[in-house]
Amino acid sequence: MADGPLIRFERVTKRFDTFIAVDDVSLDIAEGEFFTLLGPSGCGKTTLLRMLAGLEMPTEGRVWIDGVDMTTAPPNKRPVNMVFQSYAVFPHLNVADNVAYGLRIDRVPKPERDARVAEALRLVKLEEFAHRKPDQLSGGQRQRVALARALVKRPRVLLLDEPLSALDAKLREAMRSELAAIQDQVGVTFVMVTHDQDEALAMASRCALMNRGTLQQVAPPGDLYEYPANRFVADFIGTINMVEGSLSLDEPDQAAVISPALDVPVWVDHGVTGARAAPVWVGIRPEKITMIPQVADRPAGPAAMPHANVTQGVIVRSAYLGGQTLYEVEIATGTVLKVSQANGARDASPGLPAGAAVWLSWPPGAPVVLVG
Repeated sequence: MADGPLIRFERVTKRFDTFIAVDDVSLDIAEGEFFTLLGPSGCGKTTLLRMLAGLEMPTEGRVWIDGVDMTTAPPNKRPVNMVFQSYAVFPHLNVADNVAYGLRIDRVPKPERDARVAEALRLVKLEEFAHRKPDQLSGGQRQRVALARALVKRPRVLLLDEPLSALDAKLREAMRSELAAIQDQVGVTFVMVTHDQDEALAMASRCALMNRGTLQQVAPPGDLYEYPANRFVADFIGTINMVEGSLSLDEPDQAAVISPALDVPVWVDHGVTGARAAPVWVGIRPEKITMIPQVADRPAGPAAMPHANVTQGVIVRSAYLGGQTLYEVEIATGTVLKVSQANGARDASPGLPAGAAVWLSWPPGAPVVLVG
């Protein structure tokens, strides 16, 4: 095994005629990572995965696996295996024979082949389904057959192209946990393409968020959410209130942003690296905003609230989402802010109705300030 990353994309560009699908991407992936390529449709993530698999060749740049230049190597000469979105299981073969197919092509002796197939089926919890045909399986079970067929060849890297997109919501959630547990158990490097941010955040050790063929940010899921590198990342990951403004104060340990969309300045607990002359964007996650009703027996104004950033508004609508309720609150400027509140016990009082007057506040550590 070579020193350094297991996978390296070195200034990789892929053009289809005049369309640039991947634009000068450099990226390292370490051995043992569960790495996701995340982004909207057409962002280049699947093209990047296919270049790693050898199904597409870069127009420019190099692709390295374990220190070996694999840029022009055919797929069967690369230490990778791929699980496709459609699973591509063979309908005329039973589960065990589907899993054994690659080993049979490689002429692995039958005793070893049978042992490795049994091990793979145990790993994906399909031992009792070994003799069933694919049309006798659920979508989740067929997905596990495809996963076992890929893992049985013991690749250094397992590539997954939207592996859960064909499953219903409940099964997708269950398979997220199963995939993450399998990756922990086998220790194989997983590289997964998805457009679903919930999948990426739930399973990945690191994510690369792409847009229009370029990398926007590469970071652990929590950093993408809490410390987005730019407005695209902040908008794409989760729900966020985003307003444009300008800095009225920028010191090393605090800053203030004035925005025509808000009726109060936004105070933050850090500087914004000398961006006084530039426009900025302020993002505040809904769950970081505290909301309390305006009632007669509660002190009025900022004294009622726990934080420095305080405004007031009226609830215009709400959406009950089970564990939380998402409110839309219109403030004096006409801006509507999204506010998320956790729902309490079953017999707790219902949430606030539309038309209720409320106070909103957020701590100075809550906003993210993005330049440009």
